[in-house]
Amino acid sequence: MQTVDFARSFLTFRIDYLKKPAETASHEPPSSLNNARILLECVCEVEDKQSGTAQTFVMGASCKTERVGVAQDIWIEPNADFVPILSRDDYLIIKTYDVANKGVPFYPPSRGMQPERQAGKVADAYESIRLDVQRVEGQLLESAEEIVEATLDPSCPPLVARTAIESGRYSVVLEYPVKTMNASERDLIYQTDTGPILFPDFQREPDDFIEGLELAFAAFNGPDWTEFIVRAQVPVGEGIDVYHYSRPVRLETRNQVIRLT
Repeated sequence: MQTVDFARSFLTFRIDYLKKPAETASHEPPSSLNNARILLECVCEVEDKQSGTAQTFVMGASCKTERVGVAQDIWIEPNADFVPILSRDDYLIIKTYDVANKGVPFYPPSRGMQPERQAGKVADAYESIRLDVQRVEGQLLESAEEIVEATLDPSCPPLVARTAIESGRYSVVLEYPVKTMNASERDLIYQTDTGPILFPDFQREPDDFIEGLELAFAAFNGPDWTEFIVRAQVPVGEGIDVYHYSRPVRLETRNQVIRLT
C-alpha cells in the first residue's frame, strides 16, 4: 500500500518582499527573499461527506522565530515556537510563547498585534508555496506480533501510522511518522506515543476547517481507538496561562501501522 515517506516530504513557502509585504512578519526582514523548506510532521486528508469535496492539510515541523542571514542575534525576542500548517489555498501559523496572550506586534508595528493563531489565504501571505508529499510503497503490519517484530528489527525502515476518524459530516485520515513506539515481545504489546500531529475540530465548516486545527500527541495500542492529548491553554498562576498538551480525548478510530519498504 502507499504511504508517506516523511523523511522526504516538505512544505516550502517563498516570501519575496520586492513583490509583496509578508502579512505574517514580526520583524524587519534582513533580506528581500527567503524560501523556507520545512519537514512534514503530519498529512491530514478531510472529506466532506455532504458535498463529496476533499481538502489536504500538511503540518510542518516546529521551528523557532528567527532572523535569516544575519551576522548575529538570529533568535527573535520574545521567541516563539512556530508551526506552519498549509493547504493549497489556506494557511495557519501557530506560535507558542513562554506565556499565552503574549502580545507581540506585527512588523511594522503600525499593523497592530499579531494573533498566536494567524490564519489567512496563501495568496495574501506568500509569493508561492509547494507541498511535496512523497508517497512510496509500504507494508501494512497486520498484527501486534508483526508490529513488535518490525519495531525491534534494527534494520527496519521507518514506521508510519494511519489513523482514520469518522465524525458527523467528515471523514478524516491522519498520516504521521511513528517517532516513539513501545514494544514487548514477551506480551506482544505495542503502543505509539508520537506527535505533535493535527487534531481536527469536527464542528467547523469546510471553508474554515483549517482554523479549527489544533496540535496533539496520539497514542494507540490496538486497531480501533486512539487517545489524543491536545494542546490547550492552561492557567498556571493568577492571570497567567500557558499552552500545554493537557486535554485528553479518546476517539473511535481505525489505526494502521505501515513500514516503509
